[in-house]
This record gives sequence, structure tokens and C-alpha cells, in this order.
Amino acid sequence: MIRDSAADTIVAIATAPGRGALAIVRMSGPRALEIGERLIRPWPSEPRHVGLVHVVDLSGDLLDQGIATFYRSPASFTGEDALEVSCHGGPIAPALIAAAFVSAGARPAEPGEFTRRAVLNGKLDLLQAEAVADLVDASTRPAQRLALSQLDGGLSRRVLGLREHILALEALSAYDIDFPDEDDGPIPASRILAAAKGVIAEVDLLLATAPVGELVREGAVVVIAGAPNVGKSSLFNAMLGRRRAIVTDVPGTTRDALEAVTEADGWPIRLVDTAGMRDTTEVVERMGIEVSREYLERADVIVVCGDSETSLLDGEQAVTALSGAPAIAVRTKSDLLDGMKAARNRDGQLLVSAESGDGLPKLRRAIAEKLEASRGSLALDAPIVTRERQRFALAHARSELQQFHDAWAQRSLPAVVAAVHLREATRVLEELIGAVDVDDVLDRVFSAFCVGK
Repeated sequence: MIRDSAADTIVAIATAPGRGALAIVRMSGPRALEIGERLIRPWPSEPRHVGLVHVVDLSGDLLDQGIATFYRSPASFTGEDALEVSCHGGPIAPALIAAAFVSAGARPAEPGEFTRRAVLNGKLDLLQAEAVADLVDASTRPAQRLALSQLDGGLSRRVLGLREHILALEALSAYDIDFPDEDDGPIPASRILAAAKGVIAEVDLLLATAPVGELVREGAVVVIAGAPNVGKSSLFNAMLGRRRAIVTDVPGTTRDALEAVTEADGWPIRLVDTAGMRDTTEVVERMGIEVSREYLERADVIVVCGDSETSLLDGEQAVTALSGAPAIAVRTKSDLLDGMKAARNRDGQLLVSAESGDGLPKLRRAIAEKLEASRGSLALDAPIVTRERQRFALAHARSELQQFHDAWAQRSLPAVVAAVHLREATRVLEELIGAVDVDDVLDRVFSAFCVGK
């Protein structure tokens, strides 16, 4: 659990460890500027203006030369006084600077603590904070676009709009509570029920985006399958643009499934290289083939490979028996085919060479077309639910709204009791965006953040 104390001044190295040209040390809290003025020489003249400085420790020994920028509350990422020092990279300089700040009164920050403070100080809401983490973790362009959209507040505005509609529904139902002696109340029941149906429909539209959000975060599962030694691992490496799988002429080299995230014409995909499908008595290879079967059962698209007409047909038959996912037939090692053989290639089959790269753009396009056919277009401009926490909260709010609607329609509960469901739906949405300070929710959200963010 994060030690959430606004009285603490926190510090962390905000860049990844290792060898690099630059590193950033970040400090935030009530004593950030006081500590900075003791150890930064000369102190920058104005907030938000960079200055070339020397960083020293408490004894005055030089630690590094760098660039310093300070921010006065509330004009900073965290909403607090803050200081950022850009120093030389590598393991020593940033560590010495961070240690000097700790010696002067700061404490090491915990994962996500800077962003958590931004939420608590009203600089971000909780959905935007999750977008920060998604942006840091994004490994594809669609994931980055979606995170930027959410960071801009698109989903937050949609949820706030839902909250306002529920509050308006509460206001309508309040008339019935205030005038209990009238049979129909000053507001017709039909109007309240129509308003409830309208809000439920809005929630349903947002919930319907959850599969797209999951696909963007996790990637569609694209499995490369086929007989042993037909070029699956070479194709896997070629599509990634780097050597990820071991490639040899020995059948059965791939013993387990390998995964990597990449893109296919704008679609984020989780590319899986699987063990070759064949009958074998070798125990470890059989286990790898079983894993391959499991991937085939949950694949979104299957790339069936073969280096001859016979091996390709055998691969297609084996895949069809195991999976109903759309398949793309790929004749691998096309650089080894002469012109006559290539001309006789059957329709619906792609010629691809992992060695030369020929056919790879067509394969990526074919994968995207299969995904578009099964998933629809990948529209990332509208607000999209990206996490299970968000989906669960919206589903909970929908359930409460439905219970209110049913109780009001059947008059099975007193109006004041039915309205409790609206209050619960509002509370759930407020918790979703972080308007309600719930420590266990904050702890879950920020537990997976990196230190310094």
C-alpha cells in the first residue's frame, strides 16, 4: 500500500535504469523547492524555466552538471511544488542525486505515487491516471492512440455525462417521493421509465466498447501454425523485424509457443509462433504441440504455413480440425520457388519469403482484413472501456439502473427505496472516475505503475 501523506516530499529516478545519454530525477512535495535550493547551484531564476546547474550533496561535493526546472503549486503535474533535474545517464549520476535529495529530507517515492498525488490534487481523474499507465505500457500505435484519447478526458467526460443523466433521473423521481399521496405524481411514470431506459441504453453503448478496448490492450491472437520445419519461426521473426525465435533446419526446434506484440495494418496483434504439428513420441515436443492446440482453439486468425503444396494442405486440414478461426494459407520460402512453380500456385494462397521480405505487406493486409470481417472496424476516436475495473463498474451501475426501472414499473418498492438504486449507480460512477476517495481502489490502480510516474 502506498504511504499517502501529503506532508512527505518524494523523489524518484523517472527514467529507466541502464546506460543512456540522460536521466531525470523528479521530486515533489512541500519541501521540494527548499531541498532543491540547498543542492542546486545556481537556482533557476523562474518557475518552469530551465537552467544549467551543478548538483551537489550536503557537504558541497559536486555530483553532476545538468538542467533543472522547478514548478510552484498548483502549476505542476502533481499539483504540488516540484523539481525535475535532467542529468547524465547511467547508473551513478541519477542515483547519487536522488540519494542526496533523500539525505536532505525527501523520501523515495513508491510506484505510481506522483500520478496518485495528481489525482488527489485534482490534476487528473482516475480514468486519466489509468491512461498514463496505458501510455507508458503501449507497445502498438493503436494502444498509444487510445491511451492519448483517454488521457485527454474522452472517457471521463462520457462517464460524467452518464452521472449527470442519473442525477436528472433522481430529480424526476424525487417529485414522486415528495408527493406520495398523488396516484401518478406530478411526473408521469412513463416519463421516468423512458428516462431510465435512455440512461441504460447509454451505459450499454459504453459497455459494448469493452471488447475493442481489450483487443487494443492485449492484441488479437494471430497464430502461426503448420508442419515442422516449414518456415514458421522464420516468418515470425520476419514479421517482428527482429530475431525472437530460434531457427534451425532440425524439425521440432520450437518446443513451446512464443508470443510477441506487433501490428498488422493498424491492428494490434499478439503474434504466436507454435510448435510444428506432427505425430511424435518425444515428450517435450508433444507438450509443445498440445500448447499449440490450445492457442489454435482461441485464435482470432490463423496463418497456416507450408513450404510445399502437400505440407500446406496437411497444415490446413490439421488446423480446420482444431479451430474454426479464419485462416490464411501462406506458401513460405517463396524465394526458393522458380517462376513456373510460382505461376502454378493455387488461388487464395499467399507467397511469402521471410528471407527477402516479399509478400509480408500482403500478409499483414490479409490479417487485417480477417480481423475487420470478424471484429468490425477498429474505431478509436470514441470513448472506449479499456480495463476490467471500468467494465465491472459500468456493469454494476447498469444493474442498479435496471433494478430501479423494474421497481418503478411494477411499483414493487416504495419510491424512496427504489431511488436508492439510483444513488448507488451514481456512487459507482463517482468511484470509477475517482471523485470518491476509496483507498483500496487507488491502491489497485497504482500498484502496477512504475516508480517515478
